[in-house]
Amino acid sequence: MKRVCYPSPDAEEKIRVITERGHEFRSEDLDTVSKILADVKLRGDEALIEYTNRFDAPDLKVSDLIVSDEEMAAAEDQVDSSFLSALNRSAHQIEEFHKKQLRNSWISTSRPGVMLGQLVNPVDAAGVYVPGAKGGLTPLVSSVLMGVIPAKIAGVKHISMVTPPTREGTVNPHLLVAAKKVGADIIYKTGSAWAVAGLAYGTNTIKKVDVIVGPGNIYVTLAKKMVSGTVGIDMIAGPSEILVIADESANPDFIAADLLSQAEHDILASSVLITNSEQLADKVDKAVAVQLAHLERKEIAEKSLAAFGIIMIVPDIETAINLSNRIAPEHLEIQVQEPFEYLGQIRNAGAVFIGEYTPEPVGDYVAGPNHVLPTGGTARFSSALSVDNFVKQTSLLHYSKAAFDREADDIMRIANVEGLGAHAGSVAVRCKDGNPEA
Repeated sequence: MKRVCYPSPDAEEKIRVITERGHEFRSEDLDTVSKILADVKLRGDEALIEYTNRFDAPDLKVSDLIVSDEEMAAAEDQVDSSFLSALNRSAHQIEEFHKKQLRNSWISTSRPGVMLGQLVNPVDAAGVYVPGAKGGLTPLVSSVLMGVIPAKIAGVKHISMVTPPTREGTVNPHLLVAAKKVGADIIYKTGSAWAVAGLAYGTNTIKKVDVIVGPGNIYVTLAKKMVSGTVGIDMIAGPSEILVIADESANPDFIAADLLSQAEHDILASSVLITNSEQLADKVDKAVAVQLAHLERKEIAEKSLAAFGIIMIVPDIETAINLSNRIAPEHLEIQVQEPFEYLGQIRNAGAVFIGEYTPEPVGDYVAGPNHVLPTGGTARFSSALSVDNFVKQTSLLHYSKAAFDREADDIMRIANVEGLGAHAGSVAVRCKDGNPEA
């Protein structure tokens, strides 16, 4: 891996390359996705099945778009007990974490004659996108759990799941079992931008939703970006990333493995080590080379590390923390002697993994926090997918006559300063002789 000292011009250039990657979309991709959305909005199922036939399952019919009860039942016989055990642990721990995010409606009467409050209600319908890969051979079960569970806990009445079918028109049984376990109401065999369009606009087959969540490729990301406003979305997610802060006490083999766990995602993934120890940097560099040689996705990881991997040598851990806050990584691992001493200094990160036995995959699968996280520096202003993505807050206001009279002058004064006479008039008409009562 390339190594630079920070601060330096080389380090600044590498930070720029890492933080700006994946932010720009090609005009041809924008045009393609825009046309797909418009086509599905206009032609509904007809367009949906044409795209699905062209790119995924050539023989799938509109009548096959919904996963049947028979397919769900058959899936249960195709998974083993060890998977079910792991699924049960993961689902339980994710549920327990997200239950703590629930908000309650509230009412306050702290001012005489005034009642204020907030209603917290779930959206009526949500769509969860679950990516497909390698003809269904690598089912992203965790995406099912991370999308459906918080929606269910929020109280969403109808949860739809969309996922690309295999060439044979099937869905991997592990996905189906996971979806049933966590309570998805319906599963559609369709993916990419046309699936997002179906969820956003509705078709004869696909029920229109209020919120769409879940990761996907560039076409899914662009589609979500374009339908945002028609529906709510979780975030505009970019390529995966990890940043490890480590000192001389850290295990170089652990760090190398963690860096590679992100580099294998895709060639745009970013893997960064920031350390105050040149000796550790040497050891990690060698460990990465050794582990990379045996990696199944070696070619992808090599390209990722070459373009967006870096080891930065800093004067001290405080500098490392400040630099991490600037980069605002999706995944931040802290592998130093006393990691909890630095938690109060961390401001910008999607998720923080503390200590050498808390690698990022723990959060991907079983720990409990959501693994759909802000990327590309957006952790400066956004958060992980949560129950909050599936609820909305409605403000409540009630004034008695006495309370209204007490505040009327101030309301009219601000309205008149803003030049909104009708606003002031709406207040004045309720006052005796145009003035509030004493």
